[in-house]
Amino acid sequence: MNCRPGCGACCIAPSISSAIPGMPQGKPAGVRCVQLGDANQCLIFGRPERPACCSGLQPSVEMCGTSRELAIQWLDDLERSTSTTPATSLTD
Repeated sequence: MNCRPGCGACCIAPSISSAIPGMPQGKPAGVRCVQLGDANQCLIFGRPERPACCSGLQPSVEMCGTSRELAIQWLDDLERSTSTTPATSLTD
């Protein structure tokens, strides 16, 4: 499966604890990554400075669903179920 063009859900919904160029402390859940371009595509895709957690996250039918909204919901649910701190839902 390939990423849905214009989606960007995996660059917004989850928290990222690793440093990202332009976000040295990572990013909290629900915050748009600074490396997500205007067309919702990763600006550092395939480059060595892209965090391993991003490279390891691969699109799947389960995660991506049939729409960007379903992908955000799935990732939001995953974030809340695995977080050690209270998270604010993107869909509530």
